Amino acid sequence: MGRAAIAVAVAGAAVLAGCTVQAPDGGGKSRSPVHIELPGDTPSPARSPDDGGGPSTTPDPPGDDKPSAAPVPARVLWSRGDTGRDVRELQARLRQVAWLFDGPTGTYDESTERAVGGFQGKRGLPRTGKADSVTWQRLLRMTREPGTWDLYLMGGQPADPPDPRCTTGRVLCIDKTSRTLRWMIDGRTVSTMAVRFGSKGTPTREGVFSVYWKSRDHVSTLYDSPMPYAMFFSGGQAVHYSPDFAARGYAGASHGCVNVRDEGAIAELYAQVRDGDKVVVSW
Repeated sequence: MGRAAIAVAVAGAAVLAGCTVQAPDGGGKSRSPVHIELPGDTPSPARSPDDGGGPSTTPDPPGDDKPSAAPVPARVLWSRGDTGRDVRELQARLRQVAWLFDGPTGTYDESTERAVGGFQGKRGLPRTGKADSVTWQRLLRMTREPGTWDLYLMGGQPADPPDPRCTTGRVLCIDKTSRTLRWMIDGRTVSTMAVRFGSKGTPTREGVFSVYWKSRDHVSTLYDSPMPYAMFFSGGQAVHYSPDFAARGYAGASHGCVNVRDEGAIAELYAQVRDGDKVVVSW
């Protein structure tokens, strides 16, 4: 068999076997030995520029130059118009860091919105005035858990069930535990309001009494302080309006009287109460 025929036969066998034959260079000389890959053999790994081969076909890993997903905005927890106990806690905590001076009221109002916005701006957060999850977590780290009378510093707390002695007749039913006064007639609550009491040195007396004197524009002769809408029930102790309670809430105390901070509410109460109506003061 001639050389040409032998060459053709070898090439045909190579194709059938799945191998590759490198062609001779321009001078007729082979550049490298024949490389044969038989069926079932594991293919040779691709060669990269690092080991002398061509460009790698392996996909590039994700890089920092690719655009990242837009940040997810913080979830809004409370905003203007919301009400409830959680809003009270937000307001109480804002008071602790001196961003809010009124309340807590339990209503997310304009002043609360301004306070939240100021707190956010001071700390480089988006100044939205809405209490979102990021703002709330920052505020939690800076404040302590508010107590009951931090949440209800300016009143608004629910009244406890009335003392059994309050369920008959016309009664000023005063509860030291919930710090409330119920005006009750024959077991029905007509109105409820927040009240405060005397300090440890001048406590409000407990027991069953009756209103023995009303004085619309009374001024204390002992402390030289105004006691409007005074309804006396035990010595010099009376239920009356207190501008100090209206301004400072439970941060202060009386000299033994039962203070009311809502002037409109006590004005209505004063108009209804009569001399001789029962007064019950209890824990």
